[in-house]
Amino acid sequence: MIIRKLKDITDTEREVNWGNGVSRRFLLEKDAMGYSLTDTIVSANTTSLLEYKNHMEACYCISGKGVVVEASSGQSYEIEAGTMYALDKNDAHYLVAQEQDLRLVCVFMPALVGHEVHSLDGEASSAY
Repeated sequence: MIIRKLKDITDTEREVNWGNGVSRRFLLEKDAMGYSLTDTIVSANTTSLLEYKNHMEACYCISGKGVVVEASSGQSYEIEAGTMYALDKNDAHYLVAQEQDLRLVCVFMPALVGHEVHSLDGEASSAY
């Protein structure tokens, strides 16, 4: 059984600043679950072009308000607490956090190695 508390992840290698926010990574590839689980904060008043080309991703908003915009079509969807969105085609998208931070619980499959970050131009890259 794996038990982790947010306070035990903060200020460790599992807390990754990705440019416009921070990802606290509860489960990683080395945990051998087949998926990752993150608690992600998207900083208020930011717009990020994001895309994970090698991972499916589902995000559930637990606080804040924002918009997710499909990069290919421009179609936009409002996000608020209680909203889930899934990037089932490795979708490039803009994630816009409005006047307050967005807090998302995210699942990635396959699992993240741990230090992946976005270059904020749509390319996922490694911090190390």
